[in-house]
Amino acid sequence: MTSSTTTALRRLRSRVRTGSGRAARDGAATDTRPFWERKTLRQMTEAEWEGLCDGCGKCCLNKLQDEDTGALAFTNAACKLLDHHSCQCSDYPNRWDTVPECVKLGPSSVGRLAWLPSTCAYRLLSEGHSLPSWHPLLTGDPDSVHRAGISVRGRVICETTVDDLEDHVVDWEDL
Repeated sequence: MTSSTTTALRRLRSRVRTGSGRAARDGAATDTRPFWERKTLRQMTEAEWEGLCDGCGKCCLNKLQDEDTGALAFTNAACKLLDHHSCQCSDYPNRWDTVPECVKLGPSSVGRLAWLPSTCAYRLLSEGHSLPSWHPLLTGDPDSVHRAGISVRGRVICETTVDDLEDHVVDWEDL
């Protein structure tokens, strides 16, 4: 979650609370449920989509896939662009210049990405679940994901310091 995403998150929460937006201005009846409960992932604006990211940093972990079985293994080696404190990309708008293999999540890809963490809001909503109580959209606090122990803060190292990813496989309960 970037700082612009955090700002967008605040604006979105404000609109949800105040009922502002085009429908409210037009005098039309408004659905007061938050956008993530009213819209499908495909219906969300870019700002709403980005606001769903809880900032856990788990999608930025290097993963290994067994060639024979297809089984996935997460490592504690994070992308070189991941800020280990904020758990956000340090160069989000330009990340593909440095990390061309960085995956852009979108509504059509969420269901196909088996490596999305079990706590990921995109995955949860696509599977028909609610957001967890610690999610920043519910708490209004971007640090709630860290306080809940869900993020990778304090648990990762930079991929550039790793010689063999297989030595860094982790079995965290929240992956």
